[in-house]
This record gives sequence, structure tokens and C-alpha cells, in this order.
Amino acid sequence: MGIHRIGLVVPSSNVTVETEMPALLARHDDSRFSFHSTRMRMHTVSPEQLAAMNAQRERCVMEIADAGPEVILYACLVALMVGGPGEHQRVEGAVAEQLAAGGSDALVRSSAGALVEGLHALGARRIALVTPYLRPLAEKVVAYLEAEGFVVADWRALEVADNAEVGCIPGDRVLEAARSLDLEDVDALVISACVQMPSLDLVDDAEGEFGVPVLSAATAGAYSILRSLGLSVAIPGAGSLLRADSVSAVSVPA
Repeated sequence: MGIHRIGLVVPSSNVTVETEMPALLARHDDSRFSFHSTRMRMHTVSPEQLAAMNAQRERCVMEIADAGPEVILYACLVALMVGGPGEHQRVEGAVAEQLAAGGSDALVRSSAGALVEGLHALGARRIALVTPYLRPLAEKVVAYLEAEGFVVADWRALEVADNAEVGCIPGDRVLEAARSLDLEDVDALVISACVQMPSLDLVDDAEGEFGVPVLSAATAGAYSILRSLGLSVAIPGAGSLLRADSVSAVSVPA
């Protein structure tokens, strides 16, 4: 059995996606994966630093292409969503063109696009979400998802600007925010709309507590990577999104 090589383009202060994604995919029954990262400088989650970070994209893409990955994940959700509706499609297309020009046939996914893909896979329309961002950036995320056709029924912003601190937000604080949401008639809960805010250990238990499908930027990213490779998306203990291969509307088991 070969090893699928996964490339990650991450903010320099991120640590969580490089912890959660290998932990998730290590549970896969049929396949093995290796992970290889390249970094864009960013410390504070602000429009200015996100723009400066995105300007480093072309360098990072060519660096990670040298490792020969099968799939590259642009792993910063808010960095694309601040660009306005459809930005994930534009960036994924630009990266694919850059890779092709450099002789790489790697597939391209983004955390922003993966979250949209995962919500559609769940058949979700009305959603709720928890973000770590300052309120103005959280509002951009809400607007982006609404432009994709979702109704954001309720949301919380934990207002943490320092990206290193985002990676240290405790699970009980995330759950407290989730418990304060109005989840009536919600089709799905995004318990972490950020690859840097830890949440992997919360997803399965949160589904049992709230009675709705729960996903995160990490579980959505894993789903998108697996689908792009044509692999089974079944991963134990990671929520409804990673529980079945071909479901247009996933429900939480009783």
C-alpha cells in the first residue's frame, strides 16, 4: 500500500492543522498518508496581516510542489473568506495554474472551499458556527457562507486576535460558545470555523450533545482531501461528515 503525500500551506504561527489532520487520517482503514508543510508569515489575525500572508502564496506553492504532493491544502480559512464571495474558487484555480506551469499535477483544495463542500455534503442549509476571530472578521466569514447559499442562523466570535493564542483555546471554551447558540432547526454546527482553533476531540461528543451534525475546518479538510483522491471518507470518531461515503443529507444516528 502506497503512502499518499499531502502538502499543507499554513500560516507560520499555525500548529493545529498539522496536529489534527495527521491524527484524523491516521484513523483511515485503507490508506496511509504523509504530511509536508510550507509556511506564510502571519502572527495576528487581521486584514492587514492576512493580506501580507496571502502575498507569499506563490513562493509557498512552488516550495511545497518540490515535495511532490498528490494534494495541496491551502490551510487558512479566513485568509480566503476575507477576499469576498467565490475567493476559494479563484485561489484554487490560480494555484492549480501555477502548479501546472511548474510541471506539477497536484490537486488543490482550500480550507474555505472544503467547509463549503462539507456543508453541501451534509445537505445543510441552516447552519450555526463558532469562530475564534475578532467580530469584523467573523462577520466576513458569515457573509461568505451566506453568499454560498447557507443561512447562518447563529454564530459566536471568541475575539482572539493572536494566532498563537487561537491554537491554545481550550475545548471547554469552544463548547461553552456552542451551547450558547440557538440551534433550533439548524442542519449543521461548525464547531470550529478555523484550522488553528483545536476542536477535533469535540466533534463526536458535540454531535451526541446537540443532536445535529457537527463538523470543523479540520474534518471538512480531511473530507475534501479524501474525496479528491477517490478514497473512502469513513473515519471513526470524527462526526457525520466522515461517517459515510455517498450521502446527500447525513443525519446523526439515534
